[in-house]
Amino acid sequence: MKETQEILDFCAKHGITADAEQKSGGEAPTATATMSSATITALLLLALVALCNNVKQKLCHKTIKNKHNPLPLPPGPTPWPVVGSARAILHKKPMFRWIHHLMKEMNTEIACIRLGSTHVIPVTSPTIAQEFLRKQDSDFASRPVTMASGILSSGYLTAALSPYGEQWKKMRRVLVSEVVCPARHKWLHDKRAGEADNLVKYVFNLCKTSAHQVNLRTVTRHYSGNVTRRMMFNEIFWQDGGPTIDEEQHVDAIFNALYYLYAFCVSNYFPFLVGLDLDGHKKEVQESLRTLRRLHEPIISERIKQWRDDLSLECNEKEPQDLLDVLIMLKDSQGKPLLTPQEVRAQTMEIMMAAVDNPSNAVEWAMAEMINQPELLHKATEEIDRVVGKERLVQESDIPQLNYIKACAREAFRLHPVAPFNVPLVALSDTVVAGHRIPKGSHILLSRVGLGRNPKIWDEPLKFKPDRHIMSDKAEVALTEPDLRFISFSTGRRGCIAAALGTTMTVMLLARLIQGFSWSKPSNLSSINLAEGRNDLFLAKPLVAQAELRLPSHLYLA
Repeated sequence: MKETQEILDFCAKHGITADAEQKSGGEAPTATATMSSATITALLLLALVALCNNVKQKLCHKTIKNKHNPLPLPPGPTPWPVVGSARAILHKKPMFRWIHHLMKEMNTEIACIRLGSTHVIPVTSPTIAQEFLRKQDSDFASRPVTMASGILSSGYLTAALSPYGEQWKKMRRVLVSEVVCPARHKWLHDKRAGEADNLVKYVFNLCKTSAHQVNLRTVTRHYSGNVTRRMMFNEIFWQDGGPTIDEEQHVDAIFNALYYLYAFCVSNYFPFLVGLDLDGHKKEVQESLRTLRRLHEPIISERIKQWRDDLSLECNEKEPQDLLDVLIMLKDSQGKPLLTPQEVRAQTMEIMMAAVDNPSNAVEWAMAEMINQPELLHKATEEIDRVVGKERLVQESDIPQLNYIKACAREAFRLHPVAPFNVPLVALSDTVVAGHRIPKGSHILLSRVGLGRNPKIWDEPLKFKPDRHIMSDKAEVALTEPDLRFISFSTGRRGCIAAALGTTMTVMLLARLIQGFSWSKPSNLSSINLAEGRNDLFLAKPLVAQAELRLPSHLYLA
């Protein structure tokens, strides 16, 4: 079979041989360089079994389609037997750019790409997206079982990554009622405010020590990480000196883990290949996990011991100081701990990962676009001066009145999303959307890029135009987008439940940077390069800009 030869060709290309010959000197061949003939045989047998199952499913589906459901699948490339279009995962990197190019060529806003036996359904139309997330939300309330999500959720113990079921319901209830509820948001205000002050001090010191050159990627990412760590662990991680090595490794590990969470991995569609790690994803995810656990574990273990093992009256009378305390102290109806230590560890890691990337990416892009269009930066500065003035720093209470700042952030979410697609949704049953058959088990990918840059929805979709989000002088601008014309914080049953926190972090970060400093491009550049990275949607090069102080000096040191 041609697909059998492809497996052999792939093995040969990656140095995997069927003959595990001994090296000179009697040394055993390395595990990464060879594969036994028994393993090759097993793979070929699995491929044969998969082919038989595929033929059986096709015959069954054909009968069902003819009798009960004559509707077609969404348009897409003609799949190969067994593997479908899985070759694209290896040969069309990055996969997300290939998918968007394919949909543009086919002139479709919904497509079907079969990878193995899984139907992957990308969507770029707000109307169709609303069918998935509003009209039939309950039919798409699950998540896929993947290599990265399984590792990062410690075996699906968390809220965001777990498939539909009792564990997901339990952890979602915990987050909604105890972690992101309005009362908790208010309770955490002083921790967020403290990190906003530290942000201003840090950039102030950079202006004095680095010839006013500021790496805004470092600033935005570490601010987001610090706010989240402060709320989670009640620890101050940086002030004047900037991030330490541990903090840099922590943020890098989060971004690396998220990259592979969104990536197309071969073993996600051919689970029997997971042990081989053919694309190297598993190794990267595990390395990120080790870093995060190394930094989290001492804090979590000590805190669990403090709250659960110390039965003294003094300990029992203590109030929680941060979100970690809240998770540990939760009780069930019998007065026993609601969450196991493993659930506390896994959910802590998920909260850290969920809160860092989106605000930092939006603000870095917004600053880059506005520095290239100084009139936008001037307009945003004027708004802050009018609402807040120059005798105090902008506060969270000012956010409702900062419509233009929010419009700039909203435009950054639209034009420069943090990831190409949302984390996939999974169809719980066969259904029909937009006149197309969606089989049970399909992976639904709402395209952040396709929705936000859809020319049928947005005038000049590739141009950064914050004013498009100002409907009137009286209407307050929100960062959420319920009509799914773009995705800032996803909606629906599996949507983001912390939009208030995400909005606060994003607006405070952008507003403090604009209020505290005058920004311009470095003198050796004609403009900021707005090229995207090849394999992701971040700026290809970290944003470095020139900063000048614009407030009384005592405000930077308060």
